[in-house]
Formats: sequence, C-alpha cells, structure tokens
Amino acid sequence: MKFGAMVVPRASDWRLIVELEQMGYDSAWLPDSQMIYSDIYAVMALAAANTSRIRLGPGVAIAPTRLAPVTAHSIATINQLAPGRTFLAIGTGHTAMRVMGQDPMKVGAFREYLRVVRALLHGEEVDYALDGRRRDIRFLHRDMGFINVENPVPIYVAADGPRALNAVGALGDGWVCSHNQTGERLRRSLSAIAAGAAEVARALPKDFHTTALTYACVLEPGESITSDRVIDEIATMAAATLHYWWELYQKDGDTRTVARRCQNLWQEYLAFTERMETPLAKRYQQVHLGHCAFLLPEERRFITEDLIRATGGLVGTADAIIATLREREATGLREITLLPAMATARRNLRNFAEKVIARY
Repeated sequence: MKFGAMVVPRASDWRLIVELEQMGYDSAWLPDSQMIYSDIYAVMALAAANTSRIRLGPGVAIAPTRLAPVTAHSIATINQLAPGRTFLAIGTGHTAMRVMGQDPMKVGAFREYLRVVRALLHGEEVDYALDGRRRDIRFLHRDMGFINVENPVPIYVAADGPRALNAVGALGDGWVCSHNQTGERLRRSLSAIAAGAAEVARALPKDFHTTALTYACVLEPGESITSDRVIDEIATMAAATLHYWWELYQKDGDTRTVARRCQNLWQEYLAFTERMETPLAKRYQQVHLGHCAFLLPEERRFITEDLIRATGGLVGTADAIIATLREREATGLREITLLPAMATARRNLRNFAEKVIARY
C-alpha cells in the first residue's frame, strides 16, 4: 500500500509538499479547480524544484478546462522538473465544471481526450481534432529540455460509472476512485475496468495502479467520531459529498447517489440550500464555497457520523484503520490518498504518518 496526500493548491503551500516528503508520504496530489484554487501546475513546479523523492501529480486534472495537447504539455513540463516521479490523474470535471454552472465532459469525448494525451506522453504523433479540423500533431524540440516524455508519465483515470470505468481499462495506467469504497464495490469496478481492456484487446499492465481519494483521522482514546477536533480535520471532504448530491439533484432530480443512512440528513441539507439568498440560477457558486478547503460554519451541523461512514472516511483507532487498509489492499487497492482541511492539514497528515504509515 502506498500513501498519498492531497494538498489544496494555494500557491504558497508547495512548502507542505516538502514536509510530506519528510513525513514519508509516497505522493502528493493537487486538486484542479480553476474557480476555487491556485493553478496546480504552478504549485507542482515549485514542489518539483524543492523535493527529490515524492511523486507529484494532479488530484485530479480536469479535461474540459484544457485542450488535450495543453494537458500533455503541462504534465510533461513538470516531468522535466521531476523526471520519473510525475503522474497524470485526470477526470471529467465534476467540481471544476459545476462551479461554473457547466456539466462535466461526456464519456465519449473524454475517451478521445485520453487517446490524444496518452499518445503525446508516449512521444508519438497523433491525429487531433480542434473545431472540426483534424490534423496530425507531435511535440517538437523534445531534446532541448522543454518537456520530458522519455521518462514515462502514467495516466490514472478518475471514474465511477460503468462507461468511464471501461475507458480506464482501454486507456489508463491506473484508476482513481472517490472515497474509500467497500471491498465489494472495488471488485465490481475492477471487473468493469478489465472488461474495458478486453474490449480493445489490451492487457492491463502488471503495475496497474488503483487509488482511493478519501480522508482520515486517527482517534485518540475515548474520542468520538464527531468530536470537534475530528470535524475540524475532515469535514471539508465529507461536506463535498453533499455538494455533489445537490448538483445531481439540481440537474434532473437524481437522488440515487444519496446514501440510505443519510436520507434524513439530505432532506435537511436540501432545505438549507433552498433558504440560500443566492438565486437558484447562480446557487452553484454559493454551494461550492469552501469546497474541500474549509468548512462554512453553517454547514458544520451536517457533518454527522452517518455522513462520515457513508463517505468512507477512515476515522477510527490506528488499529481499525490499518485493518481496513489491509482488507482493501487484498481486494486490489494500491494507494490511499488523503485530503484534510487546509487549516489542520499538517497536524492531520503528520498524525496519520506517525500512527498509521509508520506501522503499516
């Protein structure tokens, strides 16, 4: 099992990535959302120049906000600064697009996007269409230090739905899932990925990587899962699930993703959003305030044990967390990546490193 940490990409917080390397984390992931955070490639460049071991990549990059050649070029530039320790995790853009009132990229377009990025990162020439015009493109000046595609940049595809999971199998070097999913759900997803590979007669690489983006907090003896300290450290990512449920509901009334144990909580949250002063047409801006970075005081009451359990939070004793991770690893999970609140990130991640990673 590898251990990663997500760092909310404020330009000055590349320093935290330096500390993560010292704590023993294997990788640092930076969430990509242009209306919320600093530019991830600027932060990664600073981190790359000031670290020597830790792996660096987006967590995850958003396909529809950049042209495919731009994404390939940007991560290849980071790979020039941190050769052989760069990865590209990428998705369709659930938050980055919805915070602009737009929808994520469709799976078909995403699959084409991955095809182009993958070819470019393998140093190949590839046909690429822009505004209906298809032309062959390739990186020029590869031997002049502008980019690095000689050291492989693995592509980890973020996916949850069946069609997206098929795309992972066809075009990905790894898979990124949201939250610490159950062993049974992991098995179903890995089967869908394998089916996607089989459809294009592809054998998945032996080092095919699987990562869960989640959060964790090691409880002190006698401490409650909803103690103030725990909520201070993990509430931001738990609350982001409420934002996601709200977005799906606003689109077409879909509540299938709302956890059964959170039905009452969901109704309370829905009523809360309906009382917001922002007009419904622009309410997505208010709903995403603080998204995965800090918790609004008025949202604190929604961070319940049911929400934490439903979103797979690794909150418990060190022994309990280790036991869960060993079970997930046996199922096929290769990395767990944690996103705490900005204000408590150092404390949370250091505590996890000392009490879980050091013993694992």
